[in-house]
Amino acid sequence: MIAVYGLYPDPDSAERALDSLRRARAELGFALRDIAIISSEPFEEYRLGRGDHQTIMPWLAALGGALGGFTGFEFASFTQNTYPLATGGMPLAPLWTNGIITYELTMLGAILTTLVTLAVSARLPNPRAKLYDPEVSDGNILVGVIDPPDRSRPALTKLLLDAGTARVKEFPPRF
Repeated sequence: MIAVYGLYPDPDSAERALDSLRRARAELGFALRDIAIISSEPFEEYRLGRGDHQTIMPWLAALGGALGGFTGFEFASFTQNTYPLATGGMPLAPLWTNGIITYELTMLGAILTTLVTLAVSARLPNPRAKLYDPEVSDGNILVGVIDPPDRSRPALTKLLLDAGTARVKEFPPRF
């Protein structure tokens, strides 16, 4: 992974850089998902994030919960019907007692599905090198492009400089 980025002292200049990158992405040859923004604090009043994007995580959690509940009920009923015990006229698979197991496995299915969906959507674990600059910890905001085409690097450097960064850096640094 190679990245070209600038460090901006305030969110206004970072937002200008982001807007410039969004406008110039077609002519410079990179996609919107290639723009990287890293800050040490949230700036919710600025449009520095990726925006509100749709996620199917709630639907997958509900599906995982339904599958877990169905599995729990079937597991309890199967066990009670496979090893029948005489219970004095009561049904072999009563709904009230099976409901506890059904509830627990519904929650387990929903939680595990949510955790797996979160790990997959966040691309965890990611063994590749992470884009980071220590100056982000000092309050600067990193705005750049991951894997830009070689032909667009001079124009990208100029664009980042025009937006207000003191200098443009590359990751990993060249020696």
